[in-house]
Formats: sequence, C-alpha cells, structure tokens
Amino acid sequence: MSRSWPWQDSLGADKTDTTDTTDFAEAFRAAGIGAWDWFLDSGVLKLDENAMAVMGIDPDRYDGLINAWTSLVHPDDYPWVAEDTRRAVYTGGSFDQEFRICRHGTTVWVRSRGRVLADADGRPYRLVGVIWETAPSRGDSGEPETEPDAEVRGTERAARIQDLASALAEAVTSQDVVTAVADRVLPPFGASGLIIQVPDRGIMRVIGAVGYSQSFIDVINAPAADLGPVEEAMSTHRPWFVSSAEEFVQRYPRMPGIPALGGKQAWAFLPLVVSGHVAGLCVISFAYPRRLTGAERALLIALSGLIAQALERARLFDAEHARAQALQRALLPQELPVLPAVTAAAQYLPAGQGMDVGGDWYDVIPLSADRVALVIGDVMGHGLPEAVIMGRLRTAVQTLSDLEMPPDEILGRLNDLVNGLGDDTFATCLYAIYDPTTATCSVARAGHPPLAIVCPDGRVSFAKGNGDPPLGVADPPFEVVDLPVPEDGLIVLYTDGLIESAERDVDSGMSRLAELLRSHHAQDLDQLCDSLTEALMPADRQRPDDAALLVAQVHATAPDAIATWSLPENAQAASAARQHVRETLGAWHLNDLALTTEMLASELVANVVRHARGPASLRLMRSRSLVCEVFDGSQTTPRIRRTSWTDEGGRGLQLISALSDRWGTRYMPTGKCIWTEQSLPAQG
Repeated sequence: MSRSWPWQDSLGADKTDTTDTTDFAEAFRAAGIGAWDWFLDSGVLKLDENAMAVMGIDPDRYDGLINAWTSLVHPDDYPWVAEDTRRAVYTGGSFDQEFRICRHGTTVWVRSRGRVLADADGRPYRLVGVIWETAPSRGDSGEPETEPDAEVRGTERAARIQDLASALAEAVTSQDVVTAVADRVLPPFGASGLIIQVPDRGIMRVIGAVGYSQSFIDVINAPAADLGPVEEAMSTHRPWFVSSAEEFVQRYPRMPGIPALGGKQAWAFLPLVVSGHVAGLCVISFAYPRRLTGAERALLIALSGLIAQALERARLFDAEHARAQALQRALLPQELPVLPAVTAAAQYLPAGQGMDVGGDWYDVIPLSADRVALVIGDVMGHGLPEAVIMGRLRTAVQTLSDLEMPPDEILGRLNDLVNGLGDDTFATCLYAIYDPTTATCSVARAGHPPLAIVCPDGRVSFAKGNGDPPLGVADPPFEVVDLPVPEDGLIVLYTDGLIESAERDVDSGMSRLAELLRSHHAQDLDQLCDSLTEALMPADRQRPDDAALLVAQVHATAPDAIATWSLPENAQAASAARQHVRETLGAWHLNDLALTTEMLASELVANVVRHARGPASLRLMRSRSLVCEVFDGSQTTPRIRRTSWTDEGGRGLQLISALSDRWGTRYMPTGKCIWTEQSLPAQG
C-alpha cells in the first residue's frame, strides 16, 4: 500500500542531501535503536540496518522512499501520527511518537523521536531521528499481545464506545454531556480532569469542568485570557496530545503558569468538530506526566466524535429550552401587584427535562373597590401552541376583568374563546373574586381543582360544588360559590400538576396538600410556596407535568374605613349625597378632597335620577385611594358621548372623568355600581 504524507508536496524545491548517513554509536546498535534521515521535498528516506529491522523492511527490496515507512503505520494511528509530524515540520520543532506498525502480519509498538532541520532560508527540508521497538507486540499492559489479546482489546474498545454512546444518547442538556464524559471517559484512562468549552460570542466559554478549582476556571474563562491550545483547536480542527508540563511550556511559552495553576501534567486536546465547524473543545488531563499510546489516542479521537455530536444536540436543546423559558416568563406575571386586600406569592414549576413550555398560568388582577381577582388555569398539553393559547387566555381574562364582569360570565366568554380554537383544545380555569368589604370570595371553576381556604387557626377547607367541565366542552352558565374568608386567612389556588402524579391521585393529593397547609405555622408566603412544591414535587423526581401555585393572604377592609347610605328616590338625593360626603371626609381628615368628591357624588346621583332607577345608595371607602360609589337597580350602561356646544346635557360623565383618577361600572345581580377613585393627599 502506498501512502504519503498529505502535506508533503507543499514544502518547496528538492533539497535532497546525498551525503552518507552519520555513523551511529555502538551503543545504539546494541540497544536495537535505528536511525533515519528523511528529505522532505524528495521523499527520500535513509534507514540504517537497525531501523530497517525495527520496521520490518527488507533491505533488498527497499526503494528508499517515505512510502515504505508510512504504509506500515497502523491505520488507527496513522491520522494522529501524520498530524503530529506535520505540526513538527511547520513549527520547526521536534516530536516524540509511540505508535503501532503492521510488521509481517503482527502488530508491533515502536517509538520514534525526531527533529526538524532548516535550510539557510529557515525553511524545513529534512527530519532526522531514531526509532526503536518498545515491546515485541503488546497491549496496554505491556505484555505480549496474542491474537486473542488483540480481540479482547478490540472488544473492550467497542464496549467503551458503546457505553459512552448510550450515555450520550440519553444526554439532553450540555451538563448531561459533561457528566457522561466525566463518568465514562476519565476513569478508564486514569484521567483526573475534564474541561469542555464552547464558542460563545467570540470567546471560548467553559460549560463544564471536573477536577479543577473555580479560580482556574475563572482564569481561562476571562475574555483576555491567552488561549494558545484553544486557538490551535479552532484553526486546525485536529486533536493533539501533550505528555508533560515541560512539553506544554515549550509548546505554549506564553502560558508557563497554566500547568501549575491547574495542577495537571499531561493533556489530550480534542476539538469537537461537527459538519466542518468546531462545536467545542474537550480537554482531558492527567495529574502526572502521561504519554498516551496510539491505541488510547485513537480511542479518544473516536470518542470525541461522539461527544461532538451529543454536545451539538445538547446545545440546540439548551438554546431551545432557554427560548422556551423566556417565553414562559413573558407569559406569566413578572411580579405580583402589591394590593391592600391581598398579599400574594406564586410559583411555577416546569415539567421535567425534554418537555417544552407548559400551559399552566396564574394571575392577580386588581379590581375596583379594592376587590381582587385571583385566577389560575391549565391548557392541556405542552409546547408552543399550548403556550400561545395560554397567553391568549390570560390576555382575555385581563380584558374581561377590566370590564368588571362576574366570575361566571368571564368563564362563559373564555369558553367561547376556547371553542373557537378547535375541537382538540381544552383548558381548565378557576376565577375567584375576593371582596374585602364583605370578606367573601366568589368562585367559578371550569374543570379545575377547587381552591383551598386556610383559617388562621390551621383549619383547611376546599370549595364545595362539583364545578363545571373544562373550557371547550362546558355548557354555560357556570356555577358560582361564595365562600367566607377570615381575616389573614389564605386562599390557595393550584393546578393538578402540583397534587397529581403516577403514585398519587387527585383526592390523595388534595389530602396531602391540606395536611401541609395545616402545619404551615404562619410561614412567609414565598417560603410556604417553596415548602409546598418541595414536598409535593421533590426536585429529585421526574415531573411529568408542569405546575402552578398561587397563595393569597387576605385583609378585610376596616369597618371605620367604609361609610354607606341609602339615598332618597327624589330630587333631594344629590343634596343628601353631598352632605354625607362632606361630613365623612371631615371625620376622615380628608377635607382637601371634599369639594371634588361632592361634585363627583352629585353627578353620579344625578345620573341615577335621570337615567336609572332606584333604590340608590352611596358608599365611600378609604384605602390607598378614596373610592366613591353609587349603586342603583338598573343594568343600563353609562357611556361618555361627544357633545356639541348647543347640547344642554351629556357632560356629566366627562366631568366625572376629568375629576377622578379612574372611574368605571360594574354589574351585580341587583343592578350596577358606578365608581370613581381619587388619590389621597400626600402625608406631610
């Protein structure tokens, strides 16, 4: 077989030296060390008798060319031997190789050392060196290798490759790849260190390391770090091996402190090449000087291909997972609002590895008169389509909540929305409104687990009623249940992923949740969320479904912060309303708001007298703002309309809008309420 070095033809003109080979010392002959002299441009290779004996070349049939040598190098060792020689030629250095040759039908280990000679112009033209046999025919143990031994070694090599391939096939994230390599590559080679780096915005970033201190990782992660080996990997795409700290410093003189800082003495640098580009660099290191055999180098090169493929898959997953998490965070509340009536905390737990974004969501929405909507839902399935549906539902809930609709009507509108998305789309939802003036929670649910009420004394109860089917298959109207909630009690909303698993059905999950809530001992709400999720969904177990948890502690409105009056059903109603406002705001020391509030109350009551029907009532509430509400028995909707300068009426709502910070209308079974909000004066 004719085999030439692939880079040989590019070296330039023939500078063959026909002088006789130097006489070698008698000691070389006695030790069986052969000498060789290779002229790069012509390919002429001069061998002494010992070198021919080591290589198994018949002197009578030797043609004096390099192909006689290269054709004997073992096929598994040839790639790295050629690369190591090429590097020595182009750097003008030396090399020390141990590899296998195929001699007379057997595999023999030999060792060759050489150095490059340059001409007057500094161009490499000649290599000289020595070669000797390291063992008659050995395996990794140094013992003679018989044909069965070779078969065993081949079987072991295949087993190692298969073991790593199986582990990498199950690796999902980049950290999984690092763990698989650390567990299955380092021990068989006696290695003590591993670093895997990947390109990241123009620099090589460490994504996993074993056997190194964090201070060392910080040094090589620094943007200004001198990374000679990394640059070599990026430029050559070829593996190389450094057998000692001295060799490392000789090769990378600008990095003399790296061996001592990292605590390593030998290295295997394995570029992870996928489809022609470097996906990363795998560095396997040893705590002592170590010259890897040709078989070991060949095995590491083969393993690096598997690692490269797995790392590329894992990085794609990591990128996709990061995008999915960003989408999930964008679809869920960035932070919960701080409200007078509730203090809330929430937690979302994604499903286990390999899952896409989920459809679980929650929200806390402030309403008028310090009321608060607590919402939680679950779109069936995982993936981007479900996440999009979840986002649409949450947006719809916020819009419908702004219209002050009751829970059953909101679920009815959501059911229409889900019905329009297709027959295979389903979602569960629970919508609750807590009213601090009555300390009650009105709840409607569609296919969702019931909320839990936790009293300050530790009693736990779940909302009664069977609930309605999920959105998409429900048939409105939805049932509404009113639940009393004691002061400082907890309202707990959750999705089925929190309480249900392969080992636990919904009923036993609710029982376990109640048990945990009874023993919460007035924990901080964030701590309570952490303890509940940790107990119900341990981190060391695979989660088949995502889960959401929302906990709200309620605060009723103080009795002395509310004032309510029934108004007469005649023209004196506006005057009575103004008097009530004036007296109450004086008692509340809010005289600065008295005139404006009188005007608002007068206009609201006048609107009832003209366009609605009684009975009418007025309510003032002092909270983080001053709320003025007028109730009547009509379902008519007040609307601001454009008026011309000749119109005698129609400007009342325009005045209300100008005088208040916010205003709106909400509806009840007995009629409606028009409300306004004004900011309280700053406390001086």
